[in-house]
Amino acid sequence: MDTLDIGEVIRHSGLPASTLRYYEEKGLIRPTGRRGLRRLYHPDVLQRLALIALGRTAGFSLDDIAGMFGPDGQPQIDRQQLLARADELERTIRRLSALRDGLQHAAHCPAPNHMACPTFRKLLQTAGTAPRHPRQPGKP
Repeated sequence: MDTLDIGEVIRHSGLPASTLRYYEEKGLIRPTGRRGLRRLYHPDVLQRLALIALGRTAGFSLDDIAGMFGPDGQPQIDRQQLLARADELERTIRRLSALRDGLQHAAHCPAPNHMACPTFRKLLQTAGTAPRHPRQPGKP
């Protein structure tokens, strides 16, 4: 397989043509030429698109991802940058896991209402939506 036309890249990658054109504008991918009006790409573009998708899923910006490719187009990924992002994802996972557990508890809690449930009140405090020191009735 010498080249893939844009239709084949769309079919294999699942990305719309507009995204491929945008990635071209950002310098993330490059066509190798044209066949009529259709852009042609080297087959390696599919691997590059997979790396872009992985980076996006991990939360990297397109500019970050562009910086992860060397002048020869090969990935040159800073391992410290990967570790920092992995640490950030770990913190997010812990926060979301606590949120999930709190919501599941609140859904099944036998308390007469959610505000009577200490676990739900703790969830509110964690989310920053509940006052840290509840006011007493009649006092500002």
